[in-house]
Amino acid sequence: MNNREKAKVIQRILNKTYPKVPIPLNYKNTFTLLVSVLLSAQCTDVNVNNVTKDIYPKYYKPEHFVKLGRKKIERLIKRIGIYRVKAKSIFYLSKTLVDKFNARVPKTYEELEELPGVGHKTASVVMSQGFGFPAFPVDTHIHRLAQRWGLTSGKNVVQTEEDLKNIFPKKNWNKLHLQIIWYGREYCKARDCYGITCKICKSCYPNRKKPFKAKKA
Repeated sequence: MNNREKAKVIQRILNKTYPKVPIPLNYKNTFTLLVSVLLSAQCTDVNVNNVTKDIYPKYYKPEHFVKLGRKKIERLIKRIGIYRVKAKSIFYLSKTLVDKFNARVPKTYEELEELPGVGHKTASVVMSQGFGFPAFPVDTHIHRLAQRWGLTSGKNVVQTEEDLKNIFPKKNWNKLHLQIIWYGREYCKARDCYGITCKICKSCYPNRKKPFKAKKA
């Protein structure tokens, strides 16, 4: 089975499993989506949602976070991992948005990735979920699944993103990104499936007997 054939099998299973796919992070507008994605680094989406549900009703604009200042932002997000680093990024990206972009989130990768704390993956999520631009955000979890499913031999998330974009139709990227996230959490877990028990793994590699070890990004 080549990559194109595997892609069709994977898409069929994902579409059947998640005909409508929920967005993992809760947000109020594009700015709060950006903040939530930044907060989600090395942290579960559930934890981010639990923290931001008390923040976003009151603070949801760059001007709000600039006025709060770093120390108050730290107190608001203290239950989230590496909160001091993230508070610094949130404060300075908010200040940059106010000073340079008229308090609006820019709609290009280049401008997004210039913002403090915003890397390519975060920019891709905002472009995809915030603006509906075709994007395929790849984090370490999607990288692991793409390797496990034999869709990439990439040594990092950049190579894996390129491989996935070449395999799957552009019109499906945004939905696929979310479907893969949910499928990995529910069926193809790192310490459960091991590449041999879930429906996708068994369909793509019916003869695989030993656990598959993905290379870290």
